[in-house]
Formats: sequence, structure tokens, C-alpha cells
Amino acid sequence: MSISVNELAWPLVESMLARAPQLRIATHAGAHDALIVDAGIAVAGSVAAGVAIAEICMGGLGRIVLREGASDGWPTWIDVASSQPVLACLASQYAGWSLAASKEQTGGKAGGKKFFSLGSGPARALVCKEELFAELAYRDSASRGALVLETDREPPAAVIEKVQRDCGLQGANLALILTPTTSLAGTTQVVARVLEVALHKVHVLGFPLADIVEGAASAPLPVPGSDGIEAMGRTNDAILYGGRAHLTVNSGDDAARDLAQRLPSSNSRDYGRSFAEVFREVDFDFYRIDPHLFAPAEVWVSSLKSGNTWHAGRINIELLRRLWLNEA
Repeated sequence: MSISVNELAWPLVESMLARAPQLRIATHAGAHDALIVDAGIAVAGSVAAGVAIAEICMGGLGRIVLREGASDGWPTWIDVASSQPVLACLASQYAGWSLAASKEQTGGKAGGKKFFSLGSGPARALVCKEELFAELAYRDSASRGALVLETDREPPAAVIEKVQRDCGLQGANLALILTPTTSLAGTTQVVARVLEVALHKVHVLGFPLADIVEGAASAPLPVPGSDGIEAMGRTNDAILYGGRAHLTVNSGDDAARDLAQRLPSSNSRDYGRSFAEVFREVDFDFYRIDPHLFAPAEVWVSSLKSGNTWHAGRINIELLRRLWLNEA
């Protein structure tokens, strides 16, 4: 029986909507009757909403737990695990769908500004426009779908129509979940991508994705930054300097050891500074940042074939405390 990330995620969408008042989220019918879930634009949202959204974003194949109680120098951590890490992280959670609209398409409703957002979540697997899906040899065919957008405004009608058309969905069978990074839910759901960041780096390094059997990861959860650049910087720093990942692979010792050595963010020439600083230095051009920076700080890689585990990197909580913490 094939796995449908959208069918697995939809009960999580319904559960989240049933708890809307507790989670401080709001819903309404958007353009073309799409189901719009506001998790931090006109409402406050919450960390708990961010956890729920992250599990939806992983296509129902991830387990996410908020760990409270100071450890390793920070009070709150997010723990993520999956027994289907490639599908959960790359076929669903990865923010790989670029959605944009011109000033003319946005019209007065969006203030006449261009619209741009990256889409993530299980609805990507209904479209499979990204080259990654050919490599994964995976496509979903569900009758309902959910897409998470990191945005501070509702997408215009032209974008919603495109998403519905590309996904083959109508009306409220498409849920668009909106999460500004400056919100509690937005920061939480991005930090919960720590395992996905590890899987993406694995893919960049050319390690066979079919050999990834299990995945678990954790990262410290900061308070959202007060502006978009600072908020994005904090979520990235949480993973690059505080993220830990444990991957179990169906490979021998040589491959497992090599992956462990090459995976941590400390292999990057840009390591050691806040992400916001690096981003400003390259004039806000992601493509000028060393791609090897996008990785957890500390990793373990376990070989099923030998039973050995290889370790590399370390978290840099000292840097995070300098960036995030003021002593009273």
C-alpha cells in the first residue's frame, strides 16, 4: 500500500482547526474558496500551533515534541523524529515550491505589492514540479492537500488559483497555512525543520537517499525576532549552531563515517557568524551563501550493516547565548 502524505496530513489539519481557539489561529474562506489558516498574521498564533503545523508539513510522517526544562544552556528545545525521513522531509516538508505574483496580479487586496513565498508541505507531492521528485520516484494523488507558506500576508487570488489548478484541487480541499517567520508559530515550524535540513545536506553531498532508514534531530527554540531578517536569522542559527541530527543508514562504515565528517555546518567557510550577518553581507542573496552552511551543528551517523556509530561536529550554544540571551 502506497503512502499518501496528504491523506496522512489531513486529519492533522482537522485536529488543528478543532483547536483553533486554544492555538490562537483563525480560518476563513479565501479566494476560490480555499481554506486559509492564519497562524500569525491577524492573530497571535502560538508555539503549539507551530508544532501542529510542522507535523502537517511533514505529511503526517513526523513526530514533533516540545522539550521544556533548561538543558545545554537553553530552556526550550524541539525534538523531531521520523521512520520515513526522506518522504517526510524531502517529499513533503522541504520548502521547494516558489510562488509569486506581480503587482498587477496582487491588485488592491495585497496593497499593490509583488507577492512571493516558498511553499512547503504535502501538497508539493501532488504537483511534483521540482526535479527532486523524479529522484525520489514519488507522487501523491490525494483529493485533499495542505501547503504551508512562510508569508506575512494572504496570497492573492492568482496564486491560489495556480496552486489549486496545479494540485488538481478545488475549494476547501486545499488548505493554505500562513506562518510569518516573525510569529511564534512561524519560528517554531521553521526550527522544526532541523531534520529536513540534515536530509537536504545529505542530498547535496550525494549520499544515496535510499540508504537513509531513520532520522531524529533537535534544536533550541528562540523567541521570534522583531523583524523579518532577524527572525529568519534566529531560526537558521538555531539549526546551524544548535541543531543535532542522528541518521541511521543502510551503509557500511566507510560511507557512514564519510557522511558524518562532511555533514556538520562547521565545514562551511561561513560558519561562526550569525546567519543574519552573513545574509546582509551577501546583499540578501541566498545563492551567494556557502551551501555547506545549511546543516545541523552536530551529527551522529549509525551504520545498520556494522552496528557502529560515527560522530562529528558540536553545538555552539555559546554563540547562540551571545546572540539571544540577556542576563537579568
